[in-house]
Amino acid sequence: MEWFTAPDYWLSRLVLQRALAVLYLVAFLTAALQFRALLGERGMLPIPRFLARTSFRRAPSLFHRHYSDRFFAGCAWAGCAVSAALIAGADGELPLWGGVLLWLVPWVLYLSIVNVGQTWYSFGWESLLLETGFLAAFLGNEEVAPPVLVLFLLRWILFRVEFGAGLIKLRGDACWRQLTCLDFHHETQPMPGPLSWFFHHLPKPLHRVEVAANHVTQLVVPFLLFTPQPIASAAAALMIVTQLWLVLSGNFAWLNWVTIVLALSALRLPGAAPSVPSAPRWYEALVLAVAALLLFLSHRPVLNMISRRQVMNRSFDPLHLVNTYGAFGSVSRVRYEVVIEGTLDDRPREDSDWREYEFKGKPGDPRRLPRQYAPYHLRLDWLMWFAALSPAYAGEWFGGLMERLLENDRDTLRLLRRSPFPPDTPPRYVRARLFRYRYTTWQELRRTGAYWQRTYVREYLPPTRLTGVVEEA
Repeated sequence: MEWFTAPDYWLSRLVLQRALAVLYLVAFLTAALQFRALLGERGMLPIPRFLARTSFRRAPSLFHRHYSDRFFAGCAWAGCAVSAALIAGADGELPLWGGVLLWLVPWVLYLSIVNVGQTWYSFGWESLLLETGFLAAFLGNEEVAPPVLVLFLLRWILFRVEFGAGLIKLRGDACWRQLTCLDFHHETQPMPGPLSWFFHHLPKPLHRVEVAANHVTQLVVPFLLFTPQPIASAAAALMIVTQLWLVLSGNFAWLNWVTIVLALSALRLPGAAPSVPSAPRWYEALVLAVAALLLFLSHRPVLNMISRRQVMNRSFDPLHLVNTYGAFGSVSRVRYEVVIEGTLDDRPREDSDWREYEFKGKPGDPRRLPRQYAPYHLRLDWLMWFAALSPAYAGEWFGGLMERLLENDRDTLRLLRRSPFPPDTPPRYVRARLFRYRYTTWQELRRTGAYWQRTYVREYLPPTRLTGVVEEA
């Protein structure tokens, strides 16, 4: 079938697959380096405890068959190895069927991790990576030109990511309709980047232009993805520019980068495609069956998008094949941060020697400029932002975090930038306090060297030791 393949997208497919493999590598590396403290046998939300109350049908995962920290680490590092092989083009050295199977390996491994990841893996970019990774397995390798249907379905994912995000904004916070959300967003977003302070201080008229441009990019441009070239390429290029702007303004793990990868499916890159034989019949049948399945499953995200009760970032099947996306349907006006401190004093008092723990990404020391970590994902730092919004978001894991700090747990301390206590001297007590953070002005920055100004709000968790909570003397 001549219509089945699109030789003009040969280079686009190559760049898309290699870029996606890089993101897989980052995701597996994040899992390998962080899981013990978060999900391990002695973690804050242990996987064995989750598996004991969850069926395979509800959360398909290799770990239902066997779990140990060593096995999890093996799966995560195996995912890194396969991802590195795909970056190097190993799929092109295999027959077509072997390339398809090789691309399904990281999908199965990462699905197994996400489905036992609980709160730590509840972000929309987990499902987005899985949905994109599953579909990319059927893009083929050097034996065949990229299938039109797979390219179309990749654009369909991109459409749902952008259009769903645009709808949730219009239906959500009034500041999106008033074009004022960026007066607050750069300051209150979950994990600011090194340029976020400067973005926040852009002139307000420019913030209005940013919001208006965002609405156009998310509510109008997605429809152009399905138009003839060069319009589709222009639409994809505009989306890529928008995503790079977001990359500069904050840390959103690999969300923006997967969106850029998806845009490559509509971007026709120049370059002559080699002469290859027609796609084999079995491959055509496989792609047609996958396309039919995914289009059928798409009815639920479509119904969600047109519903007045639209929800964000939800998977409608345990394999994360077709999902709904969206972000920042509401924008916080004030930034709160939970600051954790410990003391070696035998009796905790307000004037005790309280020492502050420093996190890698989330704001802490007002004089410290936020760092750029994305696409690497600091899971604890992100959840600490939610904990500051409400203790309800931290109910499952915050107590476990404090307990491990009291033990000077090595794996937990590795998630932090700095512990104020030596490895062999754990604190006697820890406490948590809630502060309001705001960006300093240009004048305050020049005078104090601080990027943040913080004000104490209230106690978040009273002084606590391993045997319980004590009252201040």
